Amino acid sequence: MSPIAITIILLIVALILFGSEKLPVDIVGILLVIGLVMSGVLNIQEGVAGFGNDIIITIGGLFILVGGLIKTGLVDLIGRRLYQIAGDNEFILTALIMGVAAVSASVLKNTTTTAMFLPIVIGLANKAKIAPSKLLMPMAFGAILGGSCTLIGTSTNLAVSGAIKRYGMEPYSMFELTAVGAIIALIGIVYMLLIGIRMLPRRGGEESLTEQYAIREYVSELLVLPESNLVGKTLGEANLNSELDLNVLGIIRDKEKIPLTAKERIRSRDLLIVEGTITDILAVKETVGLEIKPEFFLSDNILETDEVELFEVMVMRESPLVGQTLKATNFRQNYNLTVLAINRHGETFINKLSHVTLRFGDVLLVQGNRKTIEPYVVEGELLLLEEVSASSMRTEKRKWALAAFGLFLTLSLSKIVTGFEVPLAVCVLLGVLLLLATKTIRYSELYSLIDFRLLVLIACMISFGTAMEKTGADIYLAGLIRDNFEHFGPTAVLAGFFALTVFLTQPMSNQAAALVVVPVAVQTAALLGLNPRTFAVAVTYAASFSFITPLEPACILVYTPGRYRFMDFVKVGTILTIIVFIVSIILVPIFWRF
Repeated sequence: MSPIAITIILLIVALILFGSEKLPVDIVGILLVIGLVMSGVLNIQEGVAGFGNDIIITIGGLFILVGGLIKTGLVDLIGRRLYQIAGDNEFILTALIMGVAAVSASVLKNTTTTAMFLPIVIGLANKAKIAPSKLLMPMAFGAILGGSCTLIGTSTNLAVSGAIKRYGMEPYSMFELTAVGAIIALIGIVYMLLIGIRMLPRRGGEESLTEQYAIREYVSELLVLPESNLVGKTLGEANLNSELDLNVLGIIRDKEKIPLTAKERIRSRDLLIVEGTITDILAVKETVGLEIKPEFFLSDNILETDEVELFEVMVMRESPLVGQTLKATNFRQNYNLTVLAINRHGETFINKLSHVTLRFGDVLLVQGNRKTIEPYVVEGELLLLEEVSASSMRTEKRKWALAAFGLFLTLSLSKIVTGFEVPLAVCVLLGVLLLLATKTIRYSELYSLIDFRLLVLIACMISFGTAMEKTGADIYLAGLIRDNFEHFGPTAVLAGFFALTVFLTQPMSNQAAALVVVPVAVQTAALLGLNPRTFAVAVTYAASFSFITPLEPACILVYTPGRYRFMDFVKVGTILTIIVFIVSIILVPIFWRF
């Protein structure tokens, strides 16, 4: 089998694996490199060369710089100002949220911006008495649009910037993508404010958490009769979870709520608030010493005390909970929280929660002490869907976080000002050193801020680009496109690559889609005698604009909290995609001529 055939077959296999999401994207990248090396397409030095690319250092350093802004609560401060300006005006609030999200994403990346603003926007929706669904999708779309405006706005831009150097092109400058990106972002925001906002559903915001999750029929009140064998036992000794498949959520004694601890002893006439299936609750009738209170009415304050509250947390992408069950992680003991329900894209799980395998984006309705969750929020395992207290933020270090980012931006523009160019990787590292020197970022948490999965994927796809170039597979595929589309003109070919990239970003990651298409697009331009940079830029923009489905990470983050349905994204996002497609195809050839 020829090297070209092997490379194309491995590409197809990788695309299938990317789309199926059966394996993490970085593992797929590693398998792709192993396949290329074992088949003899690349030698081992070529296979691992991507890991030595300076773009890996640059992206890793940017994760740390962004971490400095997060840990000092800068975005949290901005979010609090929004309500003071907009008040209860839905239109103004939406405009401000989209605008601030777009500007923030241009330096913080769209997924990071969405994650940081998510609890703030939910809090703003509650204050303004606006359904969260009216604000969360515009926020995510604003962040995606803003991320296309600068080199560091998305990891995709950085990845493509590193990849095009293989084809003799200069990497993108910091603001090379800004002019067109800003125009597209502005048009996209105008569309959302005039048309998109009218198509958004109005869900959530009016109900209590117990009503939102419909747990009323799964929670009941049991009266402990004097003759019950539970009297005198601690909750730990009673072990109702194992004996009766019931989860004790609270105790009411003499009309007062009692703090829940494993050592709390059950007394006669105690009222136990329990959660379980209807079958298990009804089975209590056959248990001597317990009686169901038929007039019980469930509300949030029944399950809350001075120390214990109900709140929602989201499982984040890098959380160790992903792929695990609550039982396997011993969640209640390790996190000191009780999970009452799990919501996944509109589907609520209440029965047999301990056996549900958790996924990125799942929202858990939990009962517990708010302070116990903050360490996990700070570490990025969970996202509290309301504002975290300022005590966990290093607000006194905010000036150093800004100084480090300012140092990075200033040095990255040194060539324009002084004519002397400081490599981007060096600019980033100097900013990181400033964060460490001022203890804005502690050395112990340095590497936890870096998304190594993304770095591995980019390194592997750079090596794959080497294989495409070495075997001539990129020229072969480019020739097929040239032969079939050349007669339609360069604009049609450019539009074809843009549409192909948008299509691929739906089932696979934006970075992977861009790095797969760029080699073919660049070679097609070369065969047609056109400017390869025009095509590379078009693919870069296309990879950033993923609005049609909620599979983009920024959209996944708002999917469940906004109570959206899949078709909500299709309706609103398809029109937005068509608009940015048309604008991009018009503007890109003007700013980067064929």
